[in-house]
This record gives sequence, C-alpha cells and structure tokens, in this order.
Amino acid sequence: MRKSALLLAICIAQVAVPGFAAPRVLRVLTHSSFAATPSVLAAFEAANGVTLQFSAGGDGGETLTKAILSKGNPLADVLYGVDNTFLGRALDADILVPYASPALASIPADLQTDPSHRMLPVDFGYIDLNYDRKYFADKGLAVPRTLEDLAAPAMKSLLVVENPATSTPGLAFLIATIAHFGDKGQATWQSYWASLRRNDVLVVNGWEDAYYNEFSEQGKGRRPIVVSYATSPAYELNAAADPKPAVPPTGNIIPEGASFRQIEFVGILKGAREPDLARKFVDFMLSESFQADIPMQMWVYPSNAKAAVPELFRKFAPVPSTPAAIDPAAIEANRDAWIKAWSQIVLK
Repeated sequence: MRKSALLLAICIAQVAVPGFAAPRVLRVLTHSSFAATPSVLAAFEAANGVTLQFSAGGDGGETLTKAILSKGNPLADVLYGVDNTFLGRALDADILVPYASPALASIPADLQTDPSHRMLPVDFGYIDLNYDRKYFADKGLAVPRTLEDLAAPAMKSLLVVENPATSTPGLAFLIATIAHFGDKGQATWQSYWASLRRNDVLVVNGWEDAYYNEFSEQGKGRRPIVVSYATSPAYELNAAADPKPAVPPTGNIIPEGASFRQIEFVGILKGAREPDLARKFVDFMLSESFQADIPMQMWVYPSNAKAAVPELFRKFAPVPSTPAAIDPAAIEANRDAWIKAWSQIVLK
C-alpha cells in the first residue's frame, strides 16, 4: 500500500510540476498475431519520447472492420495487419491518409500494390499446404504436389481447410484455387471444390483449430494435410526440443501457381491524434531494425529487401517461384460472391 501511495504521489507531482511533459502516446491497432521484440519497440519509444499503446483487433478482416466502424473517431493513430485480400475494402472505406515513406525506396515495387501510399507493405508470406512427414512415411503414401492431387481417391479424408468466410488463410487458399482454375471450361474452381467435398474435405472456422486440433502432426487430429503457411515447417523446427531434428516434422506442398502471397500493410488513420509520430512509426516499421525482427517474431518475410532473413527461412520456408497471380481489385470486386458460391458448394 505504501509503495502504491508513493507512486501515486509521484504521478500527481509530475502533473503539478510546471514544464513537466508526460510521454506522448501513439495508439496502434493491429491484428492479434502482431509480435515484436520488446527491446526493439523500446528503442523507438526512447528515441521519440513516446509510449506505444497496442490494441489487438482480431484477424486482419476483423481489425479492418473495427477501424471502419470507428471512422471519424479512430480507435488508433496507426493501423497494421490488413492484407491484400482486404486491401480494396480498406482503400474504398477512405479511412487512411497517404504517406510516401522514404523507406519505400528499400521495398520491392511488386509489394507496393497501393499507388496512393495509404497502405504500405510491412511483410509478406505464403499460404500453402503443410503435410505430416511421419504420416505419409508410415502409410507409404506419395505426398501430393498439385491441387488436383488433393482430389485423388488416395487423399480421401486427409485434408483440413479453413472457412474463407471466417479465416484469412482460408480465404487466401480459396483465392489461390480461383487463380489456378478460373471459372471457365470444364475444370473450374467451383468443380474443383465440389471434388474436394466428395473427397471428404474437413472445414473448420479458423487456422488454430485446423492446425492444432485437426492436423495429425500436432498429435490431436487425424488429418495429415492442412492449409497453413510456408514458414510453418521452419517454426516447427525452431520450436522442437533439443536435440533438434535435422528436418522439421512438417513439410510444404507448394502447388505451381497456386500458393497465395499474403502481403500485410500499415497505414495512418484519418483523424490520428499524433500524425507526426504515426509517420515516424511507419518509417520505423519499414526500417531495417524492425524488419530484421519480423521473421522470428511473426514468421513472415520482411518487405525491406535489405533486412536479414534467417538461415532457417532459407532452408525450410521457401519462396514459391510462381505464386498465384490475381489482382487485388478483382478480389475486392468478387470476394463476397466467391465466398457465397464456395459456401453453397462445400457447406450445403
């Protein structure tokens, strides 16, 4: 009690002393998977005399919805975590201000998908399929290599995916199948998903449920193939107990032209209380110091081409040579219709 009283007295004294300036607060709204080394964030706070205040808004889509609903009285100064499946919605909502950070000079042009510079690319990763190495070895099964392979009789009841209506990875995988098959001819994305349904694909609401409850490698589930991230095997090896195995317990299935490159963005919200600090924080998020921290914290690739990438990524988190190609504008124009059509095929 005495310690609490003393701290309260100090706070009151600080407010009362003429000339004393309390640290400014910069509010940052992020998706729930945001992570950074505390010392890296502390360096920004110390350099700018600011306290960072983070709030988690759920997944990228939920976070964006909260930002849109608070338009005019924003919940934060900076928004991070909207990806390219929702980029069009973020721009159409008119909740962000342009800022062409000098750090963009180190960001490859193909990641800068918003020419207005309202959303700047922080990181990227790939949604693909992970498989349980032991399961396939024990069963003597060949690992599928294409999307078409997943619909083969030998793969019946082996795949778990996330619902694109409730999961960002699920939506990314749906978009990858649309980019790969298209909607014309005999082998359309719709017919493909119908074949997966006949092959007893399991659909769950989110990535955590799919990966930790249904995926066989985690020991709880019975499905040895899961929609996840190309970096998941690297993460599994890093998390393994010592002595670590030579290879991860999971592997990647990267279908040609059918892995979705997910880009995550940062932007400054209209009506930000601290616009100058917000610009500095955007610069910081794109700087080499923050970018080098990204891989082992959020298990995605840094957007800054100068940032170091760990050897673990180079060995076990490959960058697909030909990811799925689809325009963000097409995603925005068709996303809801695609999800509705998918639901009618797979869930009904």
